[in-house]
Amino acid sequence: MSASFETLREKLDAAVTAGDPAEIAQRVKRALQETLKCEGLALSDEIRQPRPDTYARRLLHRDPQGRYTAVVMTWGPGQGTALHDHAGMWCVECVVDGEMEVRQYDLVEEREGHYRFEAQATMEALKGSAGCLIPPYEYHTLANRRSQASSVTLHIYGGEMDHCHVFEPAGDGSYRRVERRLSYHETSPS
Repeated sequence: MSASFETLREKLDAAVTAGDPAEIAQRVKRALQETLKCEGLALSDEIRQPRPDTYARRLLHRDPQGRYTAVVMTWGPGQGTALHDHAGMWCVECVVDGEMEVRQYDLVEEREGHYRFEAQATMEALKGSAGCLIPPYEYHTLANRRSQASSVTLHIYGGEMDHCHVFEPAGDGSYRRVERRLSYHETSPS
């Protein structure tokens, strides 16, 4: 039987009391992995529904004290993100169902509004896999490269992530940073 979010929420509430962002992220990661590898996570069919135009971003929980938010993302086949940051916020991401391609990037230079990154190894993340993004190591791409099935991920942010920066290729091997406002999708695709 899959765990309800309320069971996981209790673990998250305890994890975010650690104080240090790196320790919080590690505790959140352990809570997610323990829950998903042992029991899985019960999510409604509605929240798991992919969108045809883009990956779906749906708010699952907002901590009343503002310490974290839990966001479910549903990825249709071939859907993914641009290279992006997490606006200086810690984040833990976990695969609930399916599999995801995750590629980390290291920022190696910033000069006159141009950013250069060094791509790190690409990881195939399976159900129960989790990873931490702790500034300044917060740059990556996510994609569902599977041809037939959708994937579901759970993202725990150290606050309300209402924007991030995406990095657009400048044509010379560098990138330009562009702020992107973030919002949530309805539970039913429109």
